[in-house]
Amino acid sequence: MTQFSFSLNATDGKARQGVIQMPRGEIRTPAFMPVGTAATVKAMLPESVAATGADILLGNTYHLMLRPTAERIERLGGLHKFMNWYKPILTDSGGFQVMSLSSLRKMSEEGVTFKSHIDGSKHHLSPERSMEIQRMLGSDIVMCFDECTPFPAEEKVSLESMRMSMRWAERSRAAFGDRPGYALFGIQQGSIFSEQRAESAEKLKEIGFDGYAIGGLAVGEGQATMFDVLDYAPDMLPADKPRYLMGVGKPDDIVGAVARGIDMMDCVLPSRSGRTGQVFTRHGVVNIKNARHQDDPRPLDEECTCPACSNYSRAYLHHVFRAQEMISGMLLTWHNLHYYQELMQGMRDAIQENRFDAFQKTFFSQRTEGDIEPL
Repeated sequence: MTQFSFSLNATDGKARQGVIQMPRGEIRTPAFMPVGTAATVKAMLPESVAATGADILLGNTYHLMLRPTAERIERLGGLHKFMNWYKPILTDSGGFQVMSLSSLRKMSEEGVTFKSHIDGSKHHLSPERSMEIQRMLGSDIVMCFDECTPFPAEEKVSLESMRMSMRWAERSRAAFGDRPGYALFGIQQGSIFSEQRAESAEKLKEIGFDGYAIGGLAVGEGQATMFDVLDYAPDMLPADKPRYLMGVGKPDDIVGAVARGIDMMDCVLPSRSGRTGQVFTRHGVVNIKNARHQDDPRPLDEECTCPACSNYSRAYLHHVFRAQEMISGMLLTWHNLHYYQELMQGMRDAIQENRFDAFQKTFFSQRTEGDIEPL
């Protein structure tokens, strides 16, 4: 049986191209993971998500533990069978949502007690419980339980939060146990403080994980600050293990992160934007709701091969969005996910062919050109 492994095929500057092998398939890196919060990538069939080129999806521990519950999913054969997705799934630990969504949470060394945002019922999440839930879901890549440090945070607050996350990482590792074919990733914290990031990385390496995530970014600090941290944080993590930047991002965030040594990313942006009429193309962002599109027979992007661009005009996409037709979210989400996966493939090819700098220049110059002229 294939175990978890990561091999680097090529590097170009700090950018890396590789592959993660898992029993349920291989993940080509740099990889973008579409977010399937509640066991579905909104407005998409699982086979359509696969058709865009996605090798792995992200599922959400917090949402799934509340509804339909991890126990129910386990009884029904696990998350892959439940949602009809048979490639790898990564699940987050639930920590971020507990911090951002639940009201009346109470945190201690033991874990977090909180009220569900759905029905107000009381729940407890600890490193041990998070590992148990992710095991019941059947997740291929499990994230250790951490506290997502809010931003901005004072140095002292950030330090205490990071050190607690490291203690929780140790407990997560112990609770995860020995599970061949599955992987556990540690999460580096430390906000924008390089000494804290270094301390966190050393502690995680000492515990030993299959991969390492960079947490506590994309929480409102802005791209310049995020890139400042990414200029040094990935280098603190083992070079022979995958590096995952959590919750990122816009296309230019992704290209900048890959340039700084990141292998994996996830974000709700392509699917959420698709539902709100915002479309990502090689020429930047297009707002399909704008009146300029209502008589335009051209596709969103003439070079794109997704169903929205191959079969429908801007005029049609504008119409179904304005009419609030369901097909609008379906087509625009499909396009956005296709664009993101095409971007990842473009970067993988460029790194392998040692032309990543040229790729970046073209990427940024096309985006500054802006959308095609209106008719």
